[in-house]
Amino acid sequence: MAVVMTAMTSDLHLHGRSDPEYYLPSHTAVEADLSHVPTVSLRQLGHFSCSAFYPAATHLYNDRGIPFLRCVDIIDFPVLSPDQPFARIPETFVSNHGSIRSLSAGDVVISKVGTPCFAGLLSEDMPKSAMTRTVLGMSAIKTDTIDPYYLIAFLRSRYGFDQLMRERELTIQYQLTLERTRKIRVFLPERPIQNEIGEKIIAYYRSLRNSIDTYYGAQQLLESELGLDKLSFQKPVGYAARFSTLPLSQSFLAGRIDAQCFSPRALFYEHWLTNLYGCERLALLLQGATKGRQHEDVANGGADYCSIKHISGRELAGVSMCNPDAGTQFAGRNDLLLAITGATIGKIGIVKRYSRLAFSGDLLRLRVKQGINPHYLLLALDHSIGQVQFNRWITGSTNGHLAPRDVLRVLVPRLTPNIENRIGELVENSLVKKLESERQIEEAKTRVEQLIEEAVKS
Repeated sequence: MAVVMTAMTSDLHLHGRSDPEYYLPSHTAVEADLSHVPTVSLRQLGHFSCSAFYPAATHLYNDRGIPFLRCVDIIDFPVLSPDQPFARIPETFVSNHGSIRSLSAGDVVISKVGTPCFAGLLSEDMPKSAMTRTVLGMSAIKTDTIDPYYLIAFLRSRYGFDQLMRERELTIQYQLTLERTRKIRVFLPERPIQNEIGEKIIAYYRSLRNSIDTYYGAQQLLESELGLDKLSFQKPVGYAARFSTLPLSQSFLAGRIDAQCFSPRALFYEHWLTNLYGCERLALLLQGATKGRQHEDVANGGADYCSIKHISGRELAGVSMCNPDAGTQFAGRNDLLLAITGATIGKIGIVKRYSRLAFSGDLLRLRVKQGINPHYLLLALDHSIGQVQFNRWITGSTNGHLAPRDVLRVLVPRLTPNIENRIGELVENSLVKKLESERQIEEAKTRVEQLIEEAVKS
């Protein structure tokens, strides 16, 4: 359907843009609504900066450097915490290149390239962090004027995010510039209302931290029960494997003679797991393993639909819709969905919010047998002892694939029912707390939108 838009010449001069996308009805509607409420520009609320050119640095990434913020670190994290899987870079590299800008706890970072327009606040315990060229930062925030937590709620709401999307400029790809970002209008309600909304963002972060800590507790319990906390593996520079030393001549059974299949780490864990009392093949713990079917996303379909992109934090969220057909496979509550193609092989989530969920062909449904705790199995497969086995059996050179038959050969350590259930309870509690954190962030954004909509109507 064609969309016709009209813009006044004065608007073209005011905004400095003449491209049709800038004047889409959704954008101009947001602009009109904000004209009815008190606003200030972002430039009035803080100092903006971004990193300019610097030499290639990926070879310097390590576990001990300072966070090197990328757009992927912000998309799903309204508040950034120090234990996120950041790329880290030596602080000396940052200090030696004046073109690299840094942020501190309490500053705001916004993704500007790749997946732009997502804002995140550096938590109080975040260390000094450098910015890659994919993000921009806002520091020296005027906290006497605005609550930084409220600011994140606004920028993630429809009224903030839509403005950021509108201000993107297309060069080789869409990106935000400092000047365009400074133009964003921020709704400023009374300070008590700001604080009320900001408290929801704080509650979000607390729930998220509780979720992470609870899951970590489940991991620690698993590792202590298995003795993994005392197990060490030293990775050799090179290695050799003899067919005669491999259990059951695995190379011929699997049809594999590649180095990946016989990596020392994989064989180390297999030997350790094989000699562990009570260890079982995944096939014995499942009713079955079923591959999904690819569907097109539709706006109003007949079924909820999940693909790899919807697996987040070992759970499924924000799924789309599809029109199912006779060959569509469905997952139910407590089924596990495992990514079996591409760069995300091994990514796994459990179905909790949906009783009937269609899933794509790049996912494998693992339906757990009665009496097996699905949350314990989720942790066992998500842990490195499961992931190293998935990585071992990947085939393909350009786009990896994990065959269902190889998934079923994965070894799963078995503990006493009481311990497995205790670990499963911790994992389930972690998921509940993560769901609570998502509810808090949605409530904060919704409250911002309601306040603006109510002001427009009055």
